[in-house]
Amino acid sequence: MVQCDLGGDCCPRDPVTDKRMKMDGWINLLICFTPVCICTRRGYARVNYPSLRLFVMTTNYRRVSDTCKRHRRDSSTMEESNCITNQKTVVAVVGGGLVGSLNACFFAKRGFHVEVFESRGDIRCAKKVKGRSINLALSHRGRQALKHVGIEEKIVSKGIPMHARMIHSLSGKQTPIPYGKKGQYILSIDRANLNKELLTVAEAYPNTKLNFDHKLQDWSPETGQMTFIRADGAKDQIEADLIVGCDGAFSAVRKQFLRRSRFNYSQTYIPDGYMELTMPPVNGEFAMEPNYLHIWPRNAFMMISLPNLDKTFTCTLFMPFENFEKITTGDEVIEFFQEYFPDATPLIGVDALKRDFFCLPAQAMVSVKCSPYHIGDKCVLMGDAAHAVVPFYGQGMNAGFEDCIVFDEIMNEFSEDLGAVLPEYSRVRVPDDQAIADLAMYNYIEMRAHVNSKWFLFRKHVDNFLHMLMPNTIVPLYTMVTFTRTRYHKAVEHWQWQNKVINQVLMLTAVGATVAGSCLLIKRRTDVIKMGLSAEEMWNRILALKTF
Repeated sequence: MVQCDLGGDCCPRDPVTDKRMKMDGWINLLICFTPVCICTRRGYARVNYPSLRLFVMTTNYRRVSDTCKRHRRDSSTMEESNCITNQKTVVAVVGGGLVGSLNACFFAKRGFHVEVFESRGDIRCAKKVKGRSINLALSHRGRQALKHVGIEEKIVSKGIPMHARMIHSLSGKQTPIPYGKKGQYILSIDRANLNKELLTVAEAYPNTKLNFDHKLQDWSPETGQMTFIRADGAKDQIEADLIVGCDGAFSAVRKQFLRRSRFNYSQTYIPDGYMELTMPPVNGEFAMEPNYLHIWPRNAFMMISLPNLDKTFTCTLFMPFENFEKITTGDEVIEFFQEYFPDATPLIGVDALKRDFFCLPAQAMVSVKCSPYHIGDKCVLMGDAAHAVVPFYGQGMNAGFEDCIVFDEIMNEFSEDLGAVLPEYSRVRVPDDQAIADLAMYNYIEMRAHVNSKWFLFRKHVDNFLHMLMPNTIVPLYTMVTFTRTRYHKAVEHWQWQNKVINQVLMLTAVGATVAGSCLLIKRRTDVIKMGLSAEEMWNRILALKTF
């Protein structure tokens, strides 16, 4: 504390530092016996004496006054700065599905004001959830995204580990093919339950609002103004700083992209459809081993089965549409299943098959590719809206969840500058998402046909053995895709390189073995001659054996 010349605790405080300023000199002493209170902002200091109140005006009047003016000016500037900071960026997430609800969590964590718009009602209140119900396989990429928002453990606790594929042959023989090393597994997750959990987590953020029954009608890439139609027909309008399209393969947000030049877009329907059936529990327990993804590969088509927490299995039949159309009666259904899936038929149930096969027609599967994923600094596409994939690699959800992580990482890299973040996101993510779309197509052939091949199984063993010897050089494709965050297109490039190397090594080994065998045969030729057999006699004996 600075003492004034009069020796009292009387000096005015500096409005900024809150320290008392020393009075350099005195001009006037005004002694009065009537208490008067004068604001020190005008340059007065008050000194209390036992018998009177002494008010003094200092030569520092101008100094104090200037300080106060500066303080008021600085305070005004600070208030304006705070006002600008507190004007949160408005992020409109279109689509309240898996990727949309997770994205809402990522943006809310950054302090943005988040509005989620979903065309359907709140699935947490619905008795029956409409939409796709193919079981999900949660793997490393998806788990990392859930970990970022703090719900990985909760979701994992509601999943069932699957350590391997279980191949069912026509004869009923079951052969496991591990996904990776010991301890590596994927999780069977219920789509609807996961979506409900993510919506609840997103809603818990105070800066997030969920809007259900809001269907996007149109939006402007210039202003960010969006028009939604509610269930009652009324229209709502909102203006957003950033629009995030997470509204699926048939995205309404993406329609605006199609009106712009230099936007590449393609969609491909595969000739196969899918149909879901349920395998009930047997005596309250799973009808099959639960910790496997069961596959019935039949070359042109297949059936898979994933376990559920209620001890049922969700069986999905993937087959060309023309095959589905040939089956028109319940008896034909049973005949078909007994021919191709004899061990599964009694487990699903004859009556259930006859009933459920005709409940819904086979559903189509589409693969969508587009680029770029952004328009200026106003809009970005994620999840199926950017890259819908067929379900055969189990990476559709995982790739969508990884979109959220990648975008978040780029936001950190560019300090949330959306003008720089969105183009970089497109540059980084497009090649990866298109690579996994192609891999998903390839894996359908592997699952329905290649797993029956002895060469495929042999190569699996070779790859795993080499991976054990050289874990950083030889890595199976499935391991890179499912158990790491190796960029998808880099994983494909590495897989193609190591395939070329391994095939060349195997070919050289085969050639070497042939040469060695030939040399050995030549070396032993004298022994054959000693046996007294001519070449003609040996050939006749071989032909005689062939007739048997």
